[in-house]
Amino acid sequence: MNSTSSNLKSLIHHLNQQRETTYLGGGTKKITKHKAKGKLTARERIDLLLDQPSQGIEIGTFTAHNMYEEHGGCPSAGVVVKMGKVSERLCVIVANDATVKAGAWFPLTGKKNLRAQEIAIENNIPIIYLVDSAGVYLPLQDEIFPDKEHFGRIFRNNAVMSAQGIPQIAAIMGSCVAGGAYLPIMSDEALIVDGTGSVFLAGSYLVKSAIGESIDNETLGGATTHCEISGVTDYKCEDDAACIQQIKQLVDKMGHSPLSNFNRKEALLPKKSINDLTEVFPEDRTKPYDMMNIIDRLVDNSEFDQYKEGYGQSMLCGYGRIDGWAIGIVANQRTIVKTKKGEMQMGGVIYSDAADKAARFIMNCNQKKIPLLFIHDVTGFMVGSRSEHGGIIKDGAKMVNAMSNSVVPKFSLVIGNSYGAGNYAMCGKAYDPRLMLAWPTAKIAVMSGKSAATTLLQIKLASLKSQGKTLSKEEEQSLFDDIKNKYDEQLSPYYAAARLWVDEIIAPEETRKYISLGIEAANQKMNEKPYTLGLIQT
Repeated sequence: MNSTSSNLKSLIHHLNQQRETTYLGGGTKKITKHKAKGKLTARERIDLLLDQPSQGIEIGTFTAHNMYEEHGGCPSAGVVVKMGKVSERLCVIVANDATVKAGAWFPLTGKKNLRAQEIAIENNIPIIYLVDSAGVYLPLQDEIFPDKEHFGRIFRNNAVMSAQGIPQIAAIMGSCVAGGAYLPIMSDEALIVDGTGSVFLAGSYLVKSAIGESIDNETLGGATTHCEISGVTDYKCEDDAACIQQIKQLVDKMGHSPLSNFNRKEALLPKKSINDLTEVFPEDRTKPYDMMNIIDRLVDNSEFDQYKEGYGQSMLCGYGRIDGWAIGIVANQRTIVKTKKGEMQMGGVIYSDAADKAARFIMNCNQKKIPLLFIHDVTGFMVGSRSEHGGIIKDGAKMVNAMSNSVVPKFSLVIGNSYGAGNYAMCGKAYDPRLMLAWPTAKIAVMSGKSAATTLLQIKLASLKSQGKTLSKEEEQSLFDDIKNKYDEQLSPYYAAARLWVDEIIAPEETRKYISLGIEAANQKMNEKPYTLGLIQT
């Protein structure tokens, strides 16, 4: 086994191990205690709801990964988000994990819920909330309660989605207190599980302290109260399984909106297997390789029609299919190429001609209603006097403009480097990709750890010199290593996924499933917005 093969397999094995640990939520003891109440776990509820659980995709598995350690951690931010089919209808499902701090909302819980709603809104697909939460995590209330992108935005989105005709179903399967009570009741229909579900603005203890009334939580806001007295909830269910069955029946009756009608044919597997990717994808992120070897393992029948093949060769653009769906691909070429003018161009760098080609290709895909996939392994735009004099900023701006205003759905996949302005031009998270995905080999930052450490060390040495101080070679090396190690930690895809800069870290063999389901979701919403670019740099 060569070192490349060993490293990639090790990274995938580590990914699977991290998933298994994260799936345990608050741990086996908390799960046992949770199930003793007659309740299913968040992922069990979702799997029971989905037609084919294995065909669904999870969003934000590693949200809050290695964060909030001083509070005992918060795996997956205490909420599970999946997209999959319920009664043959593609839906987003959001389920609180009550084994993690009783399902309390941490700051990143709010961000993840907002991301789930965003996916439902931009794809016009139903969203199902499986509520089991103690509400805002009070020790961090200042980071989740008052701001525009905090807790309250969830309920604002409930109202906006309702006005847009996006179906919302909420099942109260555990606690639902305080402000969180508005989420299920602002949904189109609300179900509640008898005996375990409860919803109220203030629990019995707070009611006692506030107004002196003594009352138990079940009488205050249980299933019987809200289905037979207040009329707050619509369906009373005897247990989790019955509740999930009722949701399926409700989804089964929903009508459909007009589709985008993106082109799809019968799916074909790639001729080249993704399983032998290790032979063509180097471990060292600075080494050249042919990006076509990656594309051939992602597209149907390994067929890819290159656009302007001989021009702007540091960028690959072309048409293919993924699981039958027609798609336009923009990918960084990682081999060293030679132009017809004799110029050598480094792989992974965006040059003026490549940016020009990519901008035109993106416009073509919008003209022909073809979704776009950006495959990142980019160190940035070419620098230096030759590039500056040639107008690299102007050409880069043209590509960013064409991509930013794109009205066809965009997807991003980071397989290697995604540095600086290269991340922006290749549709990084700031540019609204429908899904932002990363392989475990991804590195996302302003620049590489080595480059950052070299730059920061030079600044530090200059500062010390101005103070009349110098460092020995050993001290310089120690400082360099400290800076690089810290920066390398932040390059990790897990660091990015923890903060929802990427939606999910996936193994290479999962790529086609994620992109295919992403396009199918995007196909549920007919686009009515024209493709306009405003002022284009020429």
